[in-house]
Amino acid sequence: MINLCRDNPDVIDPLRYLREREVVHFQRFGEALRGVQDKLAEKKFYMNDMKSMNDCSGK
Repeated sequence: MINLCRDNPDVIDPLRYLREREVVHFQRFGEALRGVQDKLAEKKFYMNDMKSMNDCSGK
C-alpha cells in the first residue's frame, strides 16, 4: 500500500507508523512467549504417593 501511495504523505505516514507498531508488537509477543516457555520448562512436578497419604490420614 505504501508503494501505491508514494505521492501522498498523508497516507504514507500513518501506514509507516502502523507498520512500525506492528513490528514492536510482534517483538513483545515473542519476548512474552519465550518467558512463558522458560517458566514452563523450569516447572517442577511433584507426585504424591497414595500410600504415604493413607499413612498420614491414620488409615
